[in-house]
Amino acid sequence: MNDRQLSSRDILIQTEDIDTACSFYEQQFGLTSFMRQPDLIGLEAGAFRLFLERAQAYGPVFEFFVDNLEDAKARLVASGCRVEAEDPSIPKCYIRDPFGLTFNIAIPRI
Repeated sequence: MNDRQLSSRDILIQTEDIDTACSFYEQQFGLTSFMRQPDLIGLEAGAFRLFLERAQAYGPVFEFFVDNLEDAKARLVASGCRVEAEDPSIPKCYIRDPFGLTFNIAIPRI
């Protein structure tokens, strides 16, 4: 069995109205806010953390950890994926796979 962490427990949803989305998840599911920035809100859901980002919607975004971002990106694109959005300063590299799943590839945080 591999002890390496393969993903985070974070799910990201983009919406232009993160305050309304936050109220919805707090009121309907009892999620609690653990982080609040002007364009990003983090909600604790137990088994996962839900992040609401003020941005154009991609659908739910999961996060997979890789050892090397550039190698993983090249390998994924060669396998039929496409880069949806990228910002190395965050770092953010959203990939959409051939089956419709959008995910971020990231180096594991220590």
